[in-house]
Amino acid sequence: MFLRLAQQHRQFVQDLVMSLQALATVLERRGYLASCYTCGDQMNSASFMVSLGDSHLIRFLVSDYGITWTEMRDDRELMKLEGAEAINQLQELANIVKQPTPTSTGNKTLAKKC
Repeated sequence: MFLRLAQQHRQFVQDLVMSLQALATVLERRGYLASCYTCGDQMNSASFMVSLGDSHLIRFLVSDYGITWTEMRDDRELMKLEGAEAINQLQELANIVKQPTPTSTGNKTLAKKC
């Protein structure tokens, strides 16, 4: 039973990493500064960041050790969530993608390895 749960967890993390990569790509196309970094080819962790402008930054980390959402403004931490709450907040960010494309912001894309 535990081996099966471990495998399901690994698959969940891999799915989440792929979703973060796709979200970063779409947000970049919408004019947001976004990046998604992974270590190696195994897709077992990722660091996702997006700037929403006006010194407003979101960082989402996922690995076998956990999931965290950190929201900052002017280099000050506003909110930090973990687990399911972090994923719910990520969905709120993904809803930005569903809105009409904003006018050109002039932002340049951060380098990324996704």
